[in-house]
Amino acid sequence: MAIEVFTDGFLSAVQSLVERHHAIYPRLPPQGLFFEALVEQAFRVAGWPADQVLATTPNSPWHDLSVAGVRLSIKSETGKITHATNISITKLCTTETGEWNSIALVANTIAHIKRHDRMLMVRAIWQETSFLYQLVEIPLDLLERITTAEFSEVGNRKGRRSIAANVMGQNERLFRVHFDGSDGKCQIHALLLDRCRLLRKWTQPIAG
Repeated sequence: MAIEVFTDGFLSAVQSLVERHHAIYPRLPPQGLFFEALVEQAFRVAGWPADQVLATTPNSPWHDLSVAGVRLSIKSETGKITHATNISITKLCTTETGEWNSIALVANTIAHIKRHDRMLMVRAIWQETSFLYQLVEIPLDLLERITTAEFSEVGNRKGRRSIAANVMGQNERLFRVHFDGSDGKCQIHALLLDRCRLLRKWTQPIAG
């Protein structure tokens, strides 16, 4: 049986550290490398031995953190347009393959996904006097469904065009995948929250 790393103790530690972060930065949710460092600290607070919580080089194409051998991808979505029920991943990976076509891009993305075992995302939904926080596990097999999509070129950019598709499941759109022609990023848009695992949510008041 696989080790469960997203324990109640870990989730409580993340929430506590986010609350401490807001004591210093009341209007700025943690994101990017700052949230990755917070997650690493949360595993240590939750009792995982230091030699089992191993971070990789920042911005490497591999996993962000491994815990007892479980390879984690850590994402954040904290902008003011964050939607309560639709998830966006602005950079699932960078897909510079040498070939700019859907077959090569999908293959590169699937190879990236398979370098991970779990994906954890923090989401901060901006409200008038508080943030609604969500800790979400995004199923990797859901993202792998890009192999079933029918892609086409989109936009009016000169030169390398962006390529995108809706990923469908039982007559509903699960999410949209977009390969950006300008920077090579694979992006995920409007991923349904109810197809993911909501690990914890709480309201964080904005002080001051």
